[in-house]
Amino acid sequence: MTLLVQKFGGTSLGSIERIKAVAQRIKTSKDNGNDLVVVVSAMGHTTDQLTKLASEISIQPHHREMDMLLSTGEQVSISLLSMALKELGIPAISLTGTQAGIITESAHGRARIIEIRTERINNLLDQGQTLVIAGFQGTSLGIGGIAEITTLGRGGSDTSAVALAASLDAEKCEIYTDVPGVLTTDPRIVKNAQLMKSISCDEMLELASLGAAVLHPRAVEIARNFGVTLVVKSSWDNLDGTTLTSKKNNIYSKGGIEHRSPVDGLELVEHQAVVALSNIPDRPGIAAELFESLSEGGVNVDLIIQATHQYNYNDITFTVAENELNNAYEQCKKLINTIGGEISSQSNLTKLSIYGAGIMGRPGIASSLFQTLSDSGINIRLIATSEVKVSCVIDAELGQKALRSISEVFKLNNKQITLNPIFENNNEPEVRGIALDKDQIQVSVKNVPDKPGTASKICSTLADKNISLDTIVQSERSHKDQTKDISFTLKKNDRSEAKYALEELISNWKGSRLEEGNSIVRISAVGSGMPFTKGTAGKIFRALANQKINIEMIATSEIRTTCIISEKYGEKALNVIHSCFELEKNNSS
Repeated sequence: MTLLVQKFGGTSLGSIERIKAVAQRIKTSKDNGNDLVVVVSAMGHTTDQLTKLASEISIQPHHREMDMLLSTGEQVSISLLSMALKELGIPAISLTGTQAGIITESAHGRARIIEIRTERINNLLDQGQTLVIAGFQGTSLGIGGIAEITTLGRGGSDTSAVALAASLDAEKCEIYTDVPGVLTTDPRIVKNAQLMKSISCDEMLELASLGAAVLHPRAVEIARNFGVTLVVKSSWDNLDGTTLTSKKNNIYSKGGIEHRSPVDGLELVEHQAVVALSNIPDRPGIAAELFESLSEGGVNVDLIIQATHQYNYNDITFTVAENELNNAYEQCKKLINTIGGEISSQSNLTKLSIYGAGIMGRPGIASSLFQTLSDSGINIRLIATSEVKVSCVIDAELGQKALRSISEVFKLNNKQITLNPIFENNNEPEVRGIALDKDQIQVSVKNVPDKPGTASKICSTLADKNISLDTIVQSERSHKDQTKDISFTLKKNDRSEAKYALEELISNWKGSRLEEGNSIVRISAVGSGMPFTKGTAGKIFRALANQKINIEMIATSEIRTTCIISEKYGEKALNVIHSCFELEKNNSS
């Protein structure tokens, strides 16, 4: 018989009628010859209601007691669904996370799964039972080996389900939700958003980290690392939904489910070069002209960085392979001769990147990376980040030194370190989906010292306040006093605390100042085909330029291009970029 793990969210279990409907769906799957492990969330808005009750008792409820309280929500769901299955003649048994053998860290409210002890689950499956397991919770071994109930935090039920599928070597994990699957973008804004039949876990990890709420990044990362076939589909119909694809990774399959280290891997890409355009006009269309000309010249660009503008001028910096530097320089020179500005370049550089879904929401990770480089006497030429990846460009002769230091700090073994990774071209679309993040503000720290440790101090100052930076961009241009600018975006509700902390820090740097940007949004295009397609960035920039939308900042990774633009243009930009790549015609990706 085929073993399936099925997860049903709170909306699918929002009433007794819906619970009965879920039970009927499970019966159909069981009648088709499948063994089933079912993971459920709390009914409807139960978690919110329990949290509200706690807030009426205490302004800051104790974390352990909150876990005790919140874990009861899923216990209601598992017992009721098990009763409903028994009424349909399906042998079923409910298990809490503790009873199911889900072992976690000791961190209450945000625990990560260390392992799942599957003996009891397998015994019950052998007896013909359908298991109904509480998601979002597990157990840690506290002082003296005494079990403590823990909860997994946001996305915990998805994470529980995928972790169980990995541990049980299930055929697939099906996530049932209130949407038909993963769409090309937000259907509330773009009316012709289309359902994707499939998407890679790497692409979904980027989209999920940008706020695509269908799946949590933690769940996606487990699926990617352990080769779990993950399907997202609607609770209300029998359509196929979206399949997430990945390859089983033996590096992770021998270890724990969610690793204690938030960093999963380290990459070093050698033979890199930087081209920097400075003092170019700050107006819509300049970035489009630049990257269209590079594409027409056959240049494949990697990182693209545009920091904040100064007066009516801006800087754009990008990296290319060293063997493409001369061609790239000549293409840029033609544009500079037309629009004005200066151009410079440097070869003999290396790009170093750390990655992992654990980076998201852990503000100390980027700080640790930058501090490690600083302690090793390594200055950072460029910084480009996403929530799941942080990349730095450094001098090539320091690459191996940096690799050794960083792998030691993040406890990475040789199998987690990749030198000059080769991306496999599977003819994937250059852009699979578009995401719009409206919960962002932009801040720049002007005239900071251009020396090792500066970026680390900024990030660690904010990390001490538990403030995460989303997009970090360090400008290439140095001012006359040997200072640089560092710009970043962060969540809106962190504005005041971040401002206070940074003003205290920069008071120690003569001439430094804090500058808040206008209201902005972050729009990102994601696609596995980007590394193999010249001109993707140019298409995005041209689509924005045609609508007279100026770009405030640019940051990229291999499969993602992010633009920071004015808040008032966010929804318009989402529609035009979605249309630019003809995603409304999506029928196979």
